[in-house]
Amino acid sequence: MIPIRDANPTHRVPWVTLALISANLAAFLFWQPVFASEARQQGFFFCNAAIPWEISHGENLARGGPAARLALDREFGLGAGAEVQSYMLRRCPDKSWLASIFVSMFLHGGWLHIGGNMLFLWIFGNNVEDRLGRLTFIAFYLLGGVAAMLLQLAFDPSSTVPTVGASGAIAAVLGSYLVLFPHARVTTLIVAWFITAVDLPAGVLLGMWFVLQLFSGVGQLGTQVGGGVAYWAHVGGFAFGAIVTWLLFRGRRRPPRPSTIWTPPRPDYF
Repeated sequence: MIPIRDANPTHRVPWVTLALISANLAAFLFWQPVFASEARQQGFFFCNAAIPWEISHGENLARGGPAARLALDREFGLGAGAEVQSYMLRRCPDKSWLASIFVSMFLHGGWLHIGGNMLFLWIFGNNVEDRLGRLTFIAFYLLGGVAAMLLQLAFDPSSTVPTVGASGAIAAVLGSYLVLFPHARVTTLIVAWFITAVDLPAGVLLGMWFVLQLFSGVGQLGTQVGGGVAYWAHVGGFAFGAIVTWLLFRGRRRPPRPSTIWTPPRPDYF
């Protein structure tokens, strides 16, 4: 199911949402080596993305010594540890594992990854920003990304696979949207053995999305996964967004429309 738009116009231009989308696109197109070899892209992620092992040990892989080499060998095969450490010592010996948590929120693994994330952020982020306010929304978005990473870390603290994407922070936005606008209609493209577009309540669409992430995360438990989708980050971000919004923002009203000469409501084209 792919959301296309929601019938939930905003009262203000969502500048923060637009800025976040622009920042993600700029990082993807002008910083990440998108068109380089796979080896160079992987090296970029090791030097810039969040890695659970680094966070749980409070040290980057380059300076992690034998313990880091052993963890890399277990994940990627014998000899990978020495190779990765050698690369990082040349390219990024002083990588900050703490900063990488936030940097990762603006990195993506490919065109479909960033395209899907930015679509969800635009459809659902503008309304959440409208209700929470711009400054609050920035803090909420970043803290949602941190919460997502922490839950992923809790389930796989020894992983040396770089974790990238805005999915965890966007999942927090989805959880908030579910609490604030459960009855908003979302035009959704359904692709199966047929293709059709239907209007679904946000509660149904986002509830099904969350259940899928939860079951997928449970399905990964006890398996050796060397990359893929960080389902527990999605679960953590969504739970953070829903709980925090329920506790702090559920009763917050929409901001008033500008009181200048009457203007019709801004249509939500996207």
